[in-house]
Amino acid sequence: MVTVQDKTRNDGTPEAAPLGGVTKAAILLLALDGDTAASVLRKLDQDIIEEITREIAALDRVSNEQRGAVIEEFYSLALASQYMKQGGIAYARALLEKVLPPAQAMRILRVVETQVHKQPFSFLAKTDAENLTTFIQDEHPQTIALILSHLATAKASEILASLPAAKQVEVVTRIANMDNTNPEVIKEVEEGLELRLSGLVSQTYQKVGGVEAVAEMLNLADRSTEKTIMEALEAQDPDLVEEIRRLMFIFEDIMLVNDKGIQMVLKEIENDDLALALKTASPELQEKIFRNMSERASQLIKEDMEYMGPVRVSDVEAAQQKIVDVVRRLEDAGEIIISGRGGEKEMIV
Repeated sequence: MVTVQDKTRNDGTPEAAPLGGVTKAAILLLALDGDTAASVLRKLDQDIIEEITREIAALDRVSNEQRGAVIEEFYSLALASQYMKQGGIAYARALLEKVLPPAQAMRILRVVETQVHKQPFSFLAKTDAENLTTFIQDEHPQTIALILSHLATAKASEILASLPAAKQVEVVTRIANMDNTNPEVIKEVEEGLELRLSGLVSQTYQKVGGVEAVAEMLNLADRSTEKTIMEALEAQDPDLVEEIRRLMFIFEDIMLVNDKGIQMVLKEIENDDLALALKTASPELQEKIFRNMSERASQLIKEDMEYMGPVRVSDVEAAQQKIVDVVRRLEDAGEIIISGRGGEKEMIV
């Protein structure tokens, strides 16, 4: 379990350590009653729900000072958002400075302003993938990479699959190596596209692309497209392929493996690794694993987990990665099927 540690001031008194966004969300949900927290989670995207749930499961002790600071920050952000909707930034600043110190009011406003900026290339969101592919396929690979990095993952994956094989590899490579993009470059590309389509120019400086974006796109692509791209990419950059592969399937995705596949995976996993890996797994995944074991074997694993005591998060993640590697190897060998990955189409009933 993760304990939110404190730093120590020079006078020996504890000083709360900075918290990440996911940790703050987890602490806020824990401060709410169960029904309210569940209602909030239902409004979030699935990947965000999974990330916050893991953080909640990993949290152990949170100080009253940290809990109070998180609640106060959330209240200030909600207040700022309400003021901005009522009368814009100037109105929000004037009201916030009446209830908060000026420096804190400005910090809260900057966060809210970032949240309300429109997503770059948002004018392409309503264009169907087929027309959009036709629209951008003759663009430079770097331009296509920039556009796909700003689209919803499902649409980006569909467009990527429709591109010629050679261009797929070029685009994937550029997305994977993309980091922070200058807002002026984004604006210039947007304006060029707007001349031929329609929409709204947005200028937001943000991190786009990266290996994670490639992994998400390929996760949603059919198995044939994924294999074609990965095999071609491996000839150019094997290390990049391995990095993408590790991000494409996470431990909780084992829920997508059918019972027969789970049983095959369990044959290759040591009990110690399984007990450690399940330490932070969702109740649904734990139940699925135990359902595919004998009653005696599942009871032994549960006892190991119960008496294991505190463990390092890095050890849990390492054990989970071992199991993920087994799943990926068995899938590549065609011995198990991962739901939604296209393998079902290759089966004959």
